[in-house]
Amino acid sequence: MLKAYSWLTFCVIAWGSNFVFGKILVQDFSPSLLTSLRLFFIVLFLVGLSCYKKHFKRLNKTDLLAISFLGIIGVFINQWSFFVGLQTADPTTSALILATTPILTGFLAAIFLKERLTIRMLFGSIVAIIGIYFVVAKGSLSSVNIDKGLLWIVVTMITFAIMIIMTRMLSQRVDPLTITLYSNIVGFIVSVPFVFLLDNPLRASVAISDWAFLIGTAIIVHGVAALIWNINIRYVNASKASILSNLEPFVAMIMGLVLLYKPITGVEIAGSLFIVGGVILSTYQQKDFELKKV
Repeated sequence: MLKAYSWLTFCVIAWGSNFVFGKILVQDFSPSLLTSLRLFFIVLFLVGLSCYKKHFKRLNKTDLLAISFLGIIGVFINQWSFFVGLQTADPTTSALILATTPILTGFLAAIFLKERLTIRMLFGSIVAIIGIYFVVAKGSLSSVNIDKGLLWIVVTMITFAIMIIMTRMLSQRVDPLTITLYSNIVGFIVSVPFVFLLDNPLRASVAISDWAFLIGTAIIVHGVAALIWNINIRYVNASKASILSNLEPFVAMIMGLVLLYKPITGVEIAGSLFIVGGVILSTYQQKDFELKKV
């Protein structure tokens, strides 16, 4: 049990650190190129894993169409908006906004999956929104100056919620590895032409260390960590595992301090407590609670 929690904690650290990693990478690579390159190396990892497991499956036209849509919205646009946003957005604030994804997912599930919308979810949403406002306003309730990058992070959050809902629906017929592999292949293929359409100027580092950092973070964050999470989530209490996942904004704060020398403010800590508290309140169910990472 301790070993499982240790691995899950590693996953949370990897995902929380990704905000800071992304902030570093967009200084050396233009957003569309960075998106395409990361997807390329993620696909290589997933293809290698599928070859090792001999896990390639054919899909019917309906599932293939759904996975193609998922690859465009939940993979390409999700990844691209993330890096575009991080060009100017603060990584800690970005992590806090993305931490509210379970709340939006709950509302979408109520619409498309006919899941029950509870008073607890509504109240938790209000608490989380107060926290976001507090962080974005930097403690000042009189005026809010929203960074343009944060608007793209909101797009990232919306597409992530859509990805979760679509994956939930597809997983009833298709296994997770197949969904992840094919959707990332679609996302990568779609991303290639946009490198030349959206990036002006096109920027790419020539330093080997920057390329190693790009490849390593892509594989570890989106490949290895997701695989470790899916393996170990079976051995622990799901509600406790979900609490671990809500620590991602705090990891982003600490990594921002260590790698970017960005001080942690009292406003960020207070806003984080509101947001994480609201998310836990919204998503917690006493009898049946499950959180899945894709």
